[in-house]
Amino acid sequence: MEESHPVKETVGKIVDAVADAVAGGEPSGVIPGRPGGETPSLREPTEPRAPLPPKPDQSGPEAFSPTGQPTDVPAAARAQGGAYLTTAQGARLPDTDHSLKAGPRGPVLLQDHHLREKIMHFDHERIPERVVHARGAAAHGVFRAYGTASTVTKAAFLAKDVETPVFVRFSTVLGSRGSADTVRDTRGFATKFYTGEGVFDLVGNNIPVFFIQDAIKFPDIIHAAKPHPDREIPQAQSAHDTFWDFVSLHTEATHHTLWNMSDRGIPRSYRTMEGFGVHTFRLVDAEGATSLVKFHWKPTAGVHSLVWEEAQLINGADPDFHRRDLADAIEAGAYPQWELGIQVFPDTPEQTFEGIDLLDATKIVPEELAPVQPIGLLTLNANPTNYFAETEQVAFHPGHLVPGIDVTDDPLLAGRLFSYLDTQISRLGGPNFGQIPINRTHAPVNDMLRDGFHQTAVHAGAAPYKPNSLDGGCPFFAGQQEGGYRETPVQVPAASKVREAPASFADHFSQPRRFWLSLTPLEREHVIAAYTFELGKVYEQPIKERTLRVLAEIDPYLCAQVAEGLGLPVPAPAGPLPSVEPSPALSQLGRTWPVTGRVIGIVAGENSDLEAVRAVRRAVLDGGMVPLVIAPAGGLLGAGGDDPVPVQRTFATARSVEFDAVVLAGAPAPGKDAYGARDAKAGNGVPATAGVDPRVLLMLGEAFRHAKPLGGWGDAGQALAAAGIDTAAPGVLVADGGEAVLEEIVRLLGRHRVWDRFPAAADIV
Repeated sequence: MEESHPVKETVGKIVDAVADAVAGGEPSGVIPGRPGGETPSLREPTEPRAPLPPKPDQSGPEAFSPTGQPTDVPAAARAQGGAYLTTAQGARLPDTDHSLKAGPRGPVLLQDHHLREKIMHFDHERIPERVVHARGAAAHGVFRAYGTASTVTKAAFLAKDVETPVFVRFSTVLGSRGSADTVRDTRGFATKFYTGEGVFDLVGNNIPVFFIQDAIKFPDIIHAAKPHPDREIPQAQSAHDTFWDFVSLHTEATHHTLWNMSDRGIPRSYRTMEGFGVHTFRLVDAEGATSLVKFHWKPTAGVHSLVWEEAQLINGADPDFHRRDLADAIEAGAYPQWELGIQVFPDTPEQTFEGIDLLDATKIVPEELAPVQPIGLLTLNANPTNYFAETEQVAFHPGHLVPGIDVTDDPLLAGRLFSYLDTQISRLGGPNFGQIPINRTHAPVNDMLRDGFHQTAVHAGAAPYKPNSLDGGCPFFAGQQEGGYRETPVQVPAASKVREAPASFADHFSQPRRFWLSLTPLEREHVIAAYTFELGKVYEQPIKERTLRVLAEIDPYLCAQVAEGLGLPVPAPAGPLPSVEPSPALSQLGRTWPVTGRVIGIVAGENSDLEAVRAVRRAVLDGGMVPLVIAPAGGLLGAGGDDPVPVQRTFATARSVEFDAVVLAGAPAPGKDAYGARDAKAGNGVPATAGVDPRVLLMLGEAFRHAKPLGGWGDAGQALAAAGIDTAAPGVLVADGGEAVLEEIVRLLGRHRVWDRFPAAADIV
C-alpha cells in the first residue's frame, strides 16, 4: 500500500502568501534566498536556546528505519539537539576557541580530547566525489500516477492516483563539485521513487542518447572528456583536444555530440529541462504480457535554453545559477513540475521498431512514430535540509527495480547495472549505503545481509541463511501472488561468445542527420557556433580536420560553415547522405509555455513612479512570477513615504543574465557609485548626453542581444535609446503605464525569447 503525500495543486496560494508578505512591508518575503529560519540579531546571542527549526521550504528524508520500517520519530530528531555545545558523545563544553595548554603560552597537551575529536572529524569530512555527475542539486517531491500505465505494467506506484515520495538529483556530467552550473554539458536527471514495493531509480539524462553503445567504452569517453591528466584543465567542458580526438575517431558518439552542441547543452534551468531514461526498458502487466518502453520527463514550463554568451556571463556572475534557481523556485512556492511519459513498443524478438534498434543507446525513436503517453506528474515541493546528508549521499542504481519494470539487453545498461553498485563502495564507505536515511526504502527489508562498514540496523535472530529452522524459517520466499520480483523469462537465442556489435549498431549518421534537419534555422545557427567555438579551442589541426569529415556525413551546410569558421577546407562526404524524415518534436521552438517562476527585473530610481512600480510588482506576483526591483542602492525606494518599495538588486549587483525580461520605470539617473574605480561595469563615467546609469545601459544591451523582452514607461524610451536599442525592434515596448507593458512582456515570455531578433543566415538550408 502506497502512503499518501498530498501535493499543493495550486501555486496561486503560495504566490498569494508571498504577495501578502510584500504588502506587509517585510523585505525578506519579496524573494527567496533567506539563509536562516529567522532574522538574526545585531549582536551575538548569549541566551541559551534550542536549535532553530528548518526553513518552511526544507524537508529531509522521511522517518523510516534502516530496514524500511515506518517510525514515529519526528524529522527534527535527526538534527542536532540541545542548547549547549557538546562533544560527539554529548558531554557539554565550556569552550571551543582554545586548545588545552600547559599555561597560556605553554605547549598543547595530548590529553585534549575535544581538540583531537574536533580535528579528527574535520580531517574526514570529505568523501570521494562522483567520477561523473559530481556537481548536483536536488529536491524532495511527490509523484502522482494517472493510472494510464496500468495497461502495460503492474508496478503499484503507477496505478491511478497513487502518490509516491521522490528525491530528484540534477547534475552536470564532466565538472568537479566546485565547477560552474551553466557549462556546455549533458545533465543528469535521476529520480528515486520510494514505492511500497521497494525503491525504483530512474537514472537518466537531459539528452535521450549517449556517446557509446557498449559500457566497456565508458571509461574511454569519460577519460577523453575529463580535464587533461597532465594539467587538470580545462574544467567542466568539452572544448579541448582529448574529447574531440575521441569522438572524431569513435563516430558512434556523433549523435550525442550533436545534441551537446545544440541548445540542449546549455539549459536555462533544471526546471525547463527534459529528462530521458536513455535505455529501453521492459514493462510487465498483471497477466505477464510485456512491452518495451522509453521513459521521458516533460517539464510543464517548457524546454528552454540559454544563449552561449549568456551562459558564459552566468558562469562568472553566478556559478551556482542552476542550483540557486531550483531552490529559490521551491522556496517561493513555484513548484517545478514534469510529466512522466512512455513511448511503448511491441516486445518482439528483434527488439526493433520501425527499423530502429531499441537496444542501441545512440538512437531515439521519433515521437511522430511513437507518441509519448503521459503516465504521471512529478512535483518538487521541498528543498533538502542538508546538502551532504541528502544530495551528496544519495545513491542511485538502475538495478533498483520493482515488480512490473525490468531491464533489457542493452549493452550500455548492462555495464551500468554493475558500475552504479560498485562505485558506492568507494564513495559511501561500504555495502550498507542503502541504510543512509536518504537512501532508505519505504518497504520492509529482510535481506539476510549482515555486518560491514556503517551497519546501522540491529538485526535479530540467529539464522541469516536459507534454509533455516532456528528463525522459524523466516524470511520466506515471495511468489508473484505475494508481490515477488521475477525477471522476465526472455528467450535467449543460441549464439557464440563474441566481442562484436549487431550490424544495426553500425549506422552512426542517419540519426544525427535527422536531429539536424529537425532543428529550426535559428537552432542550426547555434549548433554551427558551438562546433566552431569548441573546435576553435582544439590545438591539433588533424583533430579539427577529422571532425569536419564527421560533420560532412551529417550535412554539407553544417560542415561548410564550421570549416569556414576554422579556416579549413571543406571535406566531401564519403558517400550519399542518408535520407531521413525530420522530427519536429526535437525542436525547442514554435510553441508557447506557462510563465510561472519567470524572473522579471524592474529597474527603478528615486524619481520613478513608485505607484506604478508597486502595481507592476503586484501583477508579476499574481502571475506566479518573481519580481526583482533593481535600484541605484539597496534598502527601500521612497523610504520616507507610507509604502516604500524594497530593493532586491542594485545597479552594482545586478546583471542581465539573472532576468527573463527587464522593464524600466523611467530612465534611472546615475548612482553615486557609477564610476570605474568603484564598479568596472560603469566604465570611465557616464556620457553627458545619456543621463542614465551606464550599468543600466549595459544591462539593457545584454538583454537585447540575448533576445529578452524589454519594456518601460515614462522616460524609458530615453534609456533604451541611450543603450542603442530601437524601440520599434521586436519585443521592445514603451507605453504609458506599467501594467500595459507587463501584459505584453508576459505574452512574449510564453515563447521564452523574442526569436525574431535572431534572423538566421539567408542561405541556411
